[in-house]
Amino acid sequence: MSVRTTRARTRMRAAGLTVLLGACLMGCSSVETSDGPGGDVPYVAPSANAAAASRAAEAQAEADAQASADAEDAARMSSEKPATAPAQVRDAFATLQATLDDTCTPGTGDCAYVLGRVHDELAGLEASMKAYPKDPGHFKEPVAWMTTLDRTLKGDTSTENLEKHRSDLFGTRDRINTWMQGHPEDYR
Repeated sequence: MSVRTTRARTRMRAAGLTVLLGACLMGCSSVETSDGPGGDVPYVAPSANAAAASRAAEAQAEADAQASADAEDAARMSSEKPATAPAQVRDAFATLQATLDDTCTPGTGDCAYVLGRVHDELAGLEASMKAYPKDPGHFKEPVAWMTTLDRTLKGDTSTENLEKHRSDLFGTRDRINTWMQGHPEDYR
């Protein structure tokens, strides 16, 4: 076979593919689309009853979601013990100790994380101490320090407020650490 014959066949194949592709595109361009189903499916206008039923279903779903959220809020705010018990004091103290070298400068990128973590660890330790089965009054001093911190924060755990009370957070953490070091039987 000559080089000319091979080139001619290659050109013929390319021309054939081009014609085939063009025919396919011509067939596709004559198809019309609509916003509804295809032409073989009859169009049925939605009835007023269907629209009302849809609105009623949406309203019921919203009411159910609100009732569920209200029930969760009530459970969270109740004075009953939570469904899950807090961590043991030694475990909660260990996670607080993991923050001992953590500090930050207000306004820096990691300060919100550090302060939020210290606050969360203190809250977890407080819950553990209050749930201590041996003697709830055993942790009287640390619980009092955390209560004072809670009053200082006034329930506002925003980054701005935590930065404002940064020295109170770190001071409470460090004071509790010192107290716990003097009571090793509580965390070993």
